[in-house]
Amino acid sequence: MLAQLGLLRASMEVWGGARMLLALLLFSGPRERTAASPTSGGVKCIYYNEEYLICDWAIKGKPAVNYSLYYWYSGSGNSPITECKRYLQTDDGINTGCRLDGGEIETCCSFNVYVNASHTNPIPIQLGLLQHLVKPDPPINFTVQNKSDNQLELTWSTTYHPPHCLAHAVKYRTNKDSEWTEQIVPGMKFNIPSVDPKKFYTFYVRSKVNQNCGTTKLWSEMTGPIYWGEKTTDGSAWFWIRNVLFPIGSFVLLLAFLVLLMRMERVWLVLMPRIPNPSKRFEDLFTAYQGNFSEWAGVSKDAVESFKPNYRESICRVSELLPGGGYLPVSNDAAGKAGWVPGGSTDHIPKISPE
Repeated sequence: MLAQLGLLRASMEVWGGARMLLALLLFSGPRERTAASPTSGGVKCIYYNEEYLICDWAIKGKPAVNYSLYYWYSGSGNSPITECKRYLQTDDGINTGCRLDGGEIETCCSFNVYVNASHTNPIPIQLGLLQHLVKPDPPINFTVQNKSDNQLELTWSTTYHPPHCLAHAVKYRTNKDSEWTEQIVPGMKFNIPSVDPKKFYTFYVRSKVNQNCGTTKLWSEMTGPIYWGEKTTDGSAWFWIRNVLFPIGSFVLLLAFLVLLMRMERVWLVLMPRIPNPSKRFEDLFTAYQGNFSEWAGVSKDAVESFKPNYRESICRVSELLPGGGYLPVSNDAAGKAGWVPGGSTDHIPKISPE
């Protein structure tokens, strides 16, 4: 296998432009391919912060078979073809990538790799200078300071060397903005000349190698967020407080109050006694006893009879005293009522002189 790779390398160095033709001839040979093979997805190599290199060929998924990676540097004399010493593998031992560390990396020469499986022909890939594949680490020590006259100054630092080879992008917006604003700055400082103290600001920053040191398009991961302004003016925070926290909190308080009332029913009855319903208490009096209060109350008949009168009182007749003395004659009419007789004589009525 190493001899075959050496012949391919020699051919690519001698004929120069014929390397692409050789690659096409290798691709056109009969071989088995998988959906996640390097022939369909390629190999993606990234030089992280110029500290270690990772080449990944499982971009579109886990490979069906094990692939091996061989690499060398062109333009550096007799650079040997070397197989990867540290493969990145899945849990079941399938190679998905290769990692190269400091002593194995040369930045002055073009980097070339072969990736092949045991049943396929080598696949040559020329990646070029590694300085064009650098992805720096995210910025560190990201801070914001308030200067005079509502001026903000953002500062940060980096672990990448040399730092002057980096360009930086600051992204920010306020709680009143619907879109982000992004500005490219050469150094590790960014000033906003005027800010609104009534707004809430959010900031991010990221870095990449600038055009003076490389042509990479690989940005670092974002650092942030950091904030400036009154948090109470944060629109998104106030939205969640007003539309989510308040309704949920009110519902929980109401539920707790109802549970408390149910558990304190005895206390509630003492504080707020209920008005009794007389229809339920006296229902038997009107239905079963037909309004007989004595029977309903359980009073004996002897007790009831004892309250009835057992004597008769004679009628006392009263007559009007006449002016001349004596009394007006009294008679019983047909109805049995007492009265005087019209035109009747009063001679037979004895006169009674008042004493």
